[in-house]
Amino acid sequence: MAPGQPAVLRLSSGIGSVTVTAYRLGHYGGAGARRVWASEPLRVTRQAQPTADAHGTVRCSWPVTTQIDTAGWPEGSYLLRLDAGGRARYVPLTVRSTSARGRLVLVSATTSYQAYNQWGGYSLYKGPDGSFGTRARVVSFDRPYDLEGARHVLNFEIGPVQAAERLGLDLAYLTSWELHHQPGVLAGSVGVVSLGHDEYWSVPMRRAVEQARDGGTNVAFLGANAVYWRVRLDGAGRMLTCYKSGTEDPDQGRPDTSAKWRADPQPEPENSLTGMLYEAFPADADLVVHDPGFFLFDGLGLRRGDRVAGLVATEIDRAYPIRGTPANLQVVAHSPVAVAGKPPTHSDLTYYTVPSGAGVLSVGTMGWCTALRGPSAKHRIDAASVQFARAVTGRLFTAMAAGPLGQAHAARGNLGSLGASPFTSTGSGGPVARS
Repeated sequence: MAPGQPAVLRLSSGIGSVTVTAYRLGHYGGAGARRVWASEPLRVTRQAQPTADAHGTVRCSWPVTTQIDTAGWPEGSYLLRLDAGGRARYVPLTVRSTSARGRLVLVSATTSYQAYNQWGGYSLYKGPDGSFGTRARVVSFDRPYDLEGARHVLNFEIGPVQAAERLGLDLAYLTSWELHHQPGVLAGSVGVVSLGHDEYWSVPMRRAVEQARDGGTNVAFLGANAVYWRVRLDGAGRMLTCYKSGTEDPDQGRPDTSAKWRADPQPEPENSLTGMLYEAFPADADLVVHDPGFFLFDGLGLRRGDRVAGLVATEIDRAYPIRGTPANLQVVAHSPVAVAGKPPTHSDLTYYTVPSGAGVLSVGTMGWCTALRGPSAKHRIDAASVQFARAVTGRLFTAMAAGPLGQAHAARGNLGSLGASPFTSTGSGGPVARS
């Protein structure tokens, strides 16, 4: 939403009145967020449960419960907390920046939020019976989010946002919607940061980032599995289409056919932007340093082969010596990974530069943003791992904000020296089409 635009809430509750509290995410002396607004108790009734249409689309046409006056709210990432009957849910909200010029841009992956949203029984993954076959082909932003309401923000975005705000850099905040609907929105920005789970990209979204990169804007991917599914957004941006099949999509053959970016009929694998391919899930391994001389590792006392506990987690990316991979791709971490039911593989952390001077860094693991939040027993991420991820991320953001990374730190291609295989069958991301 634009600065000062009222935030319109349509609520449903069967357990009494609802109070709404708005928090802006940031460092705030270690608190992690600041309360900016709170409502009085709102009278809310249970709204009608919508039914899905033939595409599995669930859309709520609920009346407005309240409008929040956001005048004076700073640009940034917010969570609205809804409390009723001793229970709480969250609503993610971005007050978008009016200009990205000269600023480091943090992009919330709202298309991925919606792809995974199972509210009403349907997501782009499954239908009410839990099967892939009954999944939605079109999902709507006009419905609540499932579970606690903000799992992507809490799992993958809050850590990088807090890290960036702690540095005091000049930041801008955008979402997938702005990348799609506002060509040139990244013009003049010093860097753009894709957060931890940024899987669903439309053609305009990708072109916006590629155009910015080729104009000197640095890019960072702080997760894995980015730019994996090609999607379409309708004119208003309220409907997200992904058939996940080039043959099932009625618009098959068009440049925006909704299938994997790497797949027929319009293959354009993600490696030409991210530097790597999505490789596998689930992963659980240590990050292994390959190039301790990498500029973001300076002063950390690292040696080749050093391990960072648990940092390779959940989904991972891997560099392949195939068409589209940048010729100067520099692999700075090369981590062995065992994935159940698959051959042994690796997760890579990579960097490349382009003629504009821009640098592109991809961490190749969703565990990175987990570590930015803090230790995780589930993923074996300890205090030392957290310190490493925060130190490297802080250096990365500061360097991106200073200007094109490649002007001072040209990538030194080394993928060939790893003896990497061009065969992608070790992963679960699917074959790479070359038609």
